Amino acid sequence: MARLGKRGRLPGIVDVAERAKVSPATVSRYFNDPDIVRYRTRERIRKAVEDLGYVRNRAMRSMVGGATGSIGLVIPTIDNAIFSEMLQAFSSALATHGRTMLIAAHGYDLAREAVLVHSLSEQRVDALALIGLEHRPETLAQIERQGIPAAMLWNYRPDQDWPCIGFDNELAGRLAAEHLLALGHRDILFATAEERSNDRAADRRRGALDAVRGAGLPVPEGRRIVCPYDIRMSKELIAGTLRAGDRPSAIFAGNDVIAQGALFAATSLGIRVPDDLSVIGIGDFRGSDAFEPGLTTVRIPARRIGQLAADALVETIDWPEADFHHEHCCPLELIVRGTCGSPSAAG
Repeated sequence: MARLGKRGRLPGIVDVAERAKVSPATVSRYFNDPDIVRYRTRERIRKAVEDLGYVRNRAMRSMVGGATGSIGLVIPTIDNAIFSEMLQAFSSALATHGRTMLIAAHGYDLAREAVLVHSLSEQRVDALALIGLEHRPETLAQIERQGIPAAMLWNYRPDQDWPCIGFDNELAGRLAAEHLLALGHRDILFATAEERSNDRAADRRRGALDAVRGAGLPVPEGRRIVCPYDIRMSKELIAGTLRAGDRPSAIFAGNDVIAQGALFAATSLGIRVPDDLSVIGIGDFRGSDAFEPGLTTVRIPARRIGQLAADALVETIDWPEADFHHEHCCPLELIVRGTCGSPSAAG
């Protein structure tokens, strides 16, 4: 006879997780793809299942909730490498739970995002993941009306109303700027993305400028430019600034796409990196280490965010009674390569 779990009900997967001292997501992987779970962990879960008398009900979710097995992910762009590693990790993690991903891109247009969220809810996705923390009211109202589990990814601020899985973008900007300051740079060009519809870019810029102002340095308007997440266009915009004379000693780039544009701009003008100009990015996207010299950058834990997001959404779908509120601020890491040096090197 099966033992009763919490609240006088038959034992569920959360009870198994608690007994085995693992997360519910690990229990789900044990059932869906056991080979990826370590042997000792599998044995603990197996024993917990046996002790509790847990019986898996594969049909329950679809019979009760009309679930489709699909989770929607709405991102700003699929044009470049910004979200590629997170997407791959998210998709792979969902597969271990027997789920699939539906992806849509809104082109940094939050009005378009609202339309896409409505469309995905009509397709009866089991959950939704959105990028960033700031969205149009109608987007959030649609999610609440439909009762769809949702999580906000890629940015983190404490005490959010929605599950939040990301990193501190303000800290990312501050880390990059502080690295340039520590090397002795006092004249820095800030090349960042358009901040409308992009709370991540706004937070990074704020963190970087706060670091510079905290060092007692001014940030003239002429040292702030807006660049799209496009290598060619960033190259042209930054090259135009470098040609104008009174060249800065360093460039703070809001992400690695803009940083790559800066490196190409410097090469096109015969400016040596890092001898004549230092460049730092944010992201550590695939290929950032392949430049000569390799790009110094702040590493975003993209794969970790994708994995955590998939696990969190599956847990929320499968065990709503567990009252999960996922909040994860993933650590950042400064990756020092070859594109930053002391401004005295130019002398």
